[in-house]
Amino acid sequence: STLPLTMRSSVLKLTTVAACACLAMVPGTNAFALSKGVAPMTLRNAHSISSTRSPLLQPAASARRSALSGAAAASMNAPPGYNIDLTGKVAFIAGVADSTGYGWAIAKQLANAGATIVVGTWPPVLTIFERGLKKGFGDDAKLRNGEDMKIAKIYPLDAMFSDASEIPEDVLKNKRYAGLEGFDIESCAKAVERDFGKVDILVHSLANGPEVTRPLLETSRNGYLAASSASAYSFVSMMQHFGPLMPEGGSAVSLTFIASEKVVPGYGGGMSSAKAQLESDTRVLAWEAGRKWGVRVNTISAGPLASRAATAIKKAEPGQRSFIDYCIDFNIANTPLPNPLFADDVGRAALGLCCELSSAITGVTQYVDNGMHAVGLAVDSLSFKEYISQQKGAPWDKWSPEYGFIKNGMQVPTEYQVPEQAVDGAKADVENKVVVEKETVAK
Repeated sequence: STLPLTMRSSVLKLTTVAACACLAMVPGTNAFALSKGVAPMTLRNAHSISSTRSPLLQPAASARRSALSGAAAASMNAPPGYNIDLTGKVAFIAGVADSTGYGWAIAKQLANAGATIVVGTWPPVLTIFERGLKKGFGDDAKLRNGEDMKIAKIYPLDAMFSDASEIPEDVLKNKRYAGLEGFDIESCAKAVERDFGKVDILVHSLANGPEVTRPLLETSRNGYLAASSASAYSFVSMMQHFGPLMPEGGSAVSLTFIASEKVVPGYGGGMSSAKAQLESDTRVLAWEAGRKWGVRVNTISAGPLASRAATAIKKAEPGQRSFIDYCIDFNIANTPLPNPLFADDVGRAALGLCCELSSAITGVTQYVDNGMHAVGLAVDSLSFKEYISQQKGAPWDKWSPEYGFIKNGMQVPTEYQVPEQAVDGAKADVENKVVVEKETVAK
């Protein structure tokens, strides 16, 4: 307090930059698993797991996961560093309806850090979700301390409606909404305020495009506006009604997708436009909410996940891959980090954006996609297939599209041929990592 104002400002800036650098250097966002209260990545949340295609895990891959789990457990006794503690914080996550999506993963990581978890669930699936919670979600619900994640309260929430006056009569009479009231955003916010008094963390993990399977050229006005309303404006409305409940320093996070800025054929119905709108709104809301309440607003551009909602986009026949499976394969074949993306990767990134390590970060679109957003040329392109097949040795032994699948012990899709050098390089890479990780656990 005795330092000159300019010097205090410089010290504050340096401290903030140091914290952000610490956050940025977290390897693959998984180093949060080395802090108390934060769960390590689990295979059950991997993008590569879906109802249509499961990876064939090799012993090396299984050993690698075991070594990682051992290292994470051993770290529980490590000297404390940055321990993320959200005890006393209330987190409201909108759009949680099962244990397979990003919303659940974010809730889980916030719970690991001590936050009180409150969720908003779409009324038509509310009963199914509550039944699932009562039955238990197994390992998906396990926190770092071995206990199941506790959800303090579940509120019915249909983000298509900002207030009760917007709810049409046919919805009120719909049997899927029978017995429910107060499921518009304004009423939900008032209920949360009445029960908990505040919301420190607000998570928007919902989207819907009724015509998502249609090309944009075939999308109707109603379909386009519905996608925008459910996927973008709903976040604006949530900020309008939950923002006043958020103390200074609070954090709001939404989820977007790379289709907002690059063409993803098959992701239609105006959803790409809605995601672009969401990212633009994030920047404007960061300014307005920051000045009005001192609240930070960011969005996470996540890679594809075989969640229940995503799998519903162009469903496949039994035994065949769905649209989302092809998206996942494309990412593994072409990303700078050729690994399956885990739901918990996004959960940990959200945790980082909701804690003090990112206290000076707002208005950001944070990519959590193993680097896919940075790629300009796909190595699995048919146009380059002949050229790539002619390349031998380093660095091409790790640049081929097959490398990521082999490296992670996964079944290589039939459309990819497996050059011998890629197999040898990937196997050697996995074996070396397993040895190093086992040595680390032993130490």
